[in-house]
Amino acid sequence: MKRVLAGVATALAAALTLSACGSSDPLAEDTGDGGTKESISVGSANFPESQLLAEIYSQALEAKGVQVDRQFDLGSREKYYEGLEDGSIDLIPEYTGVLLQFINKEAPEVASDEVYAALQKVLPSNLTVLDQAAAEDKDAVVVTKETADKWSLKSIEDLVPYCKEVVFGAAPEFKTRPDGIPGIAERYGCTFKSFSSLEPGAITTKALLDDTVQAADIFTTDAAIEANGLIVLEDPKNNFAAQNVVPLVNKDKASDTVKEALNAISAKLDTDTLMELNARLNAPDKPDYADVAEEWLGEIGG
Repeated sequence: MKRVLAGVATALAAALTLSACGSSDPLAEDTGDGGTKESISVGSANFPESQLLAEIYSQALEAKGVQVDRQFDLGSREKYYEGLEDGSIDLIPEYTGVLLQFINKEAPEVASDEVYAALQKVLPSNLTVLDQAAAEDKDAVVVTKETADKWSLKSIEDLVPYCKEVVFGAAPEFKTRPDGIPGIAERYGCTFKSFSSLEPGAITTKALLDDTVQAADIFTTDAAIEANGLIVLEDPKNNFAAQNVVPLVNKDKASDTVKEALNAISAKLDTDTLMELNARLNAPDKPDYADVAEEWLGEIGG
């Protein structure tokens, strides 16, 4: 009996050894032809544009034969970044300026290329960014046209005399982020009457239109800005750095296939395109972001 068990153990060990030689990735899928299929987990933040970009990345990778595990709607950067560091998430669409300031709160860079270069230097050793897109989606201080007309507002600087009358609405993390409430206070000397913690997107827009808040943080590519005639205040003191869309990925998963697929997406994605994709996502029939992603990839030949 001992000899039989020893034989089984030897055979099992040999099988495991052969399996290990066939793939360095324990999550790689056997294709049945002696090769393996790459696999990657793709995450997104908790707002529609991030989910749409994550789906575009996912479908582009699947078209190249990569197995994708979707982990969308993970919350804010404060919540999902730990997953990137520990490897439970491999890839997520990011924005250069806010990611840089998240890692280095004292980062002084504001211009696009400078931000991108600085970001590459401060990332943890297991993470990297691929090509950044021309597409930029920045945080912005936004008001209604009525408020802009009432106080003759064109810039954040114009808002300063009225800050103590303003309830400011934004996602909870904006209250403590370097370019959020602290940054506005430091660069413009603006102290708001109060802060209202709101979910990004439609809830923030509604609060602004209802005058529950008089100013809000709304992303510049949000289709609600144009649809509701909202006014994006200029930022002459560059509180908000460049925020180009960029894939943030685990280095171990940044194979040539992954790089080529995602860099091709970044090459096609500019700000006007991103705004148009958000408008499609916000259409009256409320299409699923997977359908919007598939449609756009078909248009660009992805």
